[in-house]
Amino acid sequence: MRVTRLLLGGVGVGLVLVGLWHLLGTSPADLADIAVFLALGVVGHDFVVAPLCLLGVLVVPRLPGWSRAPVVVGLVVLLSVSLMAVPVIGRFGARSDVPSLLDRPYAVLWLVFAVTVSVAVGVASVLRRRTWKEP
Repeated sequence: MRVTRLLLGGVGVGLVLVGLWHLLGTSPADLADIAVFLALGVVGHDFVVAPLCLLGVLVVPRLPGWSRAPVVVGLVVLLSVSLMAVPVIGRFGARSDVPSLLDRPYAVLWLVFAVTVSVAVGVASVLRRRTWKEP
């Protein structure tokens, strides 16, 4: 176990060093963009993810036991993918001189994904209810 932790820690440190090496070759304007991106990630976490997690902590315990796990998994999947999809749905980076860039109906596709996750949560909850034994 200790060897595994040391190995994984070494891999992590190595990846951090590779990232820092790549940062050294970037221009000051790119560094400013990276700083803004990272700052927005922190703000997004603190004002979007954390309140939704708090809401989940308050709501999930009130659900029946058989539905808690599927709901939590569904919320984690949906929230994670939604945060990663914000730039695409908002069409940030779209350019008029490259019409094939961000040319799909991403908001509709996200909605299809959200409905699919919701249906999967419902199906998993029903299946768990059939075999649920109260603790």
